[in-house]
Amino acid sequence: MGTQPVAVGESGAELSTPPGDLTQRALAWAADRAGEARGRSGERHLDHARATIAILRELGVDEAVLAAAALISPSDRLPLREIGAEFGDEVERLVDSMRQIQRLRELHSVVGAAAQGQAETLRRMLLAMATDIRVVLLRLASRLHTLRYHAAQRRPPDAAIARETLEVLAPLANRLGLWQFKWELEDLAFRFLDPDTYRELARQLEERRAEREAFVEAAMRRLRAELAAVGLRAEVSGRPKHLYSIYSKMRSKRRALDEISDLRALRVIVDTVAQCYAALGVVHSIWTQVPQEFDDYIARPKPNGYRSLHTVVLADDGRPLEVQIRTAEMHRFAEYGVASHWRYKERGAGAPVRGARAAEAGQDERIAWMRQLLAWQREVGQALGSAQAEGAAGGAGAAGQPSAQPALDDRIYVLTPQARVIELPAGATPIDFAYHVHTSLGHRCRGARVDGHMVPLNTPLQSGQTVEIVAAKETGHEGPSRDWLNPQLCYVRSPRTRNKVRQWFNALELERATAAGRERVERVLQREGRTALAFEELARRLGFEAVGPMFVAVARDEIGPRQLEEAVRGPAPGAAAAGAPDADSGQPAVLAPRRRAREATGRGDGVLVVGIDSLMTQLARCCRPLPPDGIVGFVTKGHGVSVHRDGCPTFARMADRAPERVIETAWGEEALRGGDARLRRFPADVEVRAADRPGLLRDITEVFARDRLNVTAVQTLSRQQVASMRFTVEVPDATQLARTLAAVRDVNGVIQARRR
Repeated sequence: MGTQPVAVGESGAELSTPPGDLTQRALAWAADRAGEARGRSGERHLDHARATIAILRELGVDEAVLAAAALISPSDRLPLREIGAEFGDEVERLVDSMRQIQRLRELHSVVGAAAQGQAETLRRMLLAMATDIRVVLLRLASRLHTLRYHAAQRRPPDAAIARETLEVLAPLANRLGLWQFKWELEDLAFRFLDPDTYRELARQLEERRAEREAFVEAAMRRLRAELAAVGLRAEVSGRPKHLYSIYSKMRSKRRALDEISDLRALRVIVDTVAQCYAALGVVHSIWTQVPQEFDDYIARPKPNGYRSLHTVVLADDGRPLEVQIRTAEMHRFAEYGVASHWRYKERGAGAPVRGARAAEAGQDERIAWMRQLLAWQREVGQALGSAQAEGAAGGAGAAGQPSAQPALDDRIYVLTPQARVIELPAGATPIDFAYHVHTSLGHRCRGARVDGHMVPLNTPLQSGQTVEIVAAKETGHEGPSRDWLNPQLCYVRSPRTRNKVRQWFNALELERATAAGRERVERVLQREGRTALAFEELARRLGFEAVGPMFVAVARDEIGPRQLEEAVRGPAPGAAAAGAPDADSGQPAVLAPRRRAREATGRGDGVLVVGIDSLMTQLARCCRPLPPDGIVGFVTKGHGVSVHRDGCPTFARMADRAPERVIETAWGEEALRGGDARLRRFPADVEVRAADRPGLLRDITEVFARDRLNVTAVQTLSRQQVASMRFTVEVPDATQLARTLAAVRDVNGVIQARRR
């Protein structure tokens, strides 16, 4: 079947399709392809489409929307490309948008009611995916019929459908001002989600229904008579009760059913705003007003445009009675919301609008829709941080164009593979998405799939897309690329993402500076023979509270070599007294002669070199002596005394070659007592053999960390499922090392743990 010809008038302008023709063609085309196909509820797709179209006709929507309602499902039998070829681009766009939004049902079933903040984000996502109001109306009408069908079949739908209706669609209908939709959607969803409470509330209302209806009828007669007496022509009626709104008020205000003020309510419809206030005066003259229950929504309309006067009075029986007063125009808006803007305008014009008039009317509708959407964004933005919409509101429609459109596009909503909604700035890329999910995922991001297809990492995302990140394994060396910070390459859009990437590179630079500074400090300690000097003590001497900033300062040359060497050497014993002027004579004090006798001289590293004073010492790296190990010394050339453990093979070879350079040594009392464990640390080498398994290295290092031993080096090698590890740790003494090794042997899989 080809595309139907379009009629052209005398002026050459295209005429609109005859009313009903496009819809009937769409239904016939869908029936030919869908046949008896049924949805999850068991209802035929064609029956669902017809019922949805009937609901939409009540709103006075155009033929394109009605045709789209016939072509939405089943998508596998109604290809989008064929819909566009047969019915035009407008119908195709509506169907495509509707199919995307229908994914929210599956999404909300995964999100669940307990996901805090997700319901509001889903509403905003729906609005972002449907900048054409007609798509939202399609969604609401389709869901309304689905619930009506389940109610008629006396078979509840999936809980996710009812929950989405109550949390997403009914509030959206409220924002559109579609109160008839809102109330029916809420009541039906409430009926399915909490059937016991629904039945109990309905039973309580039914018990007093006759009494309530008699009272309302009497109140209506009295009010009509009083209004007529003052010359006000008005339509007075009883307002229908909606169970979910009653239930919500009982729960929020913690009141019993009899204490709810609008169980008994009247509605007064007059011609003008002035008559509204005149009618209000009549009501207050008949019954006693409850001051705290008065709301003037005419002077201060609700954000969704609702206008009316609400007052609560005490009736003749002393119980509350609510009265709503509005004009006929306000009532139309209360019933049909935004749809009333064009529904009644077109009816008043008589014949269908054609040519340029139709285009102008459509533009007015779009501008009104943009303004409404901006109002909602301002309302929700206070909770979700979308403040940009606030500033954009003032520029809408100044020249007849929807200048507020950029504010509608400042956010997008995409999905994770687990159907979690992620809100991002417009133009965001997969890298922005990854960092929003988790910083670690952003660092490890290497690729992305969008709706199942691999895309470049600088691809702008669109609302409704599902994004999956291809990430590198967590090795500790993964990280972002510096290209991501290049604005010309457009890898990141979000300032939050850009800050995360910068933080990673700043941390990397800090780590490198710390390692370089530590290496310089260790070289100076070795050269000065003070390897036992704790880093914390050195930092204190240099005026730092922690060793990290000290290492960074050394690496950046903020601490010079001479300053570092002087801090390593420390103040000489008695230096202040020796170099200070004599208190009596004002002359420098005479230095005391050095004692050359064979006496013990205390060293800052806890080693006593017997017989020679002020001689530099260093602990040998070949055997790593620890107190209270037996030790011996060997006088080196230019590096002072090298202190070894008794029985060290390296010391034995040197002693055989030069026995005259062997010197008697012993530990100082401070080292043997333990001293300050934070300041007195000695390096020790440890060997561990274990059955290789995931997490082995982590478990062993946790033992060292628990015993507060600093690991300065690690070497690992695995062969034939056996891991050989070598650690260099800083310990206060051999006793502590023995306790730690015993704990290491208890780690699962460890075969041997010993000191080298």
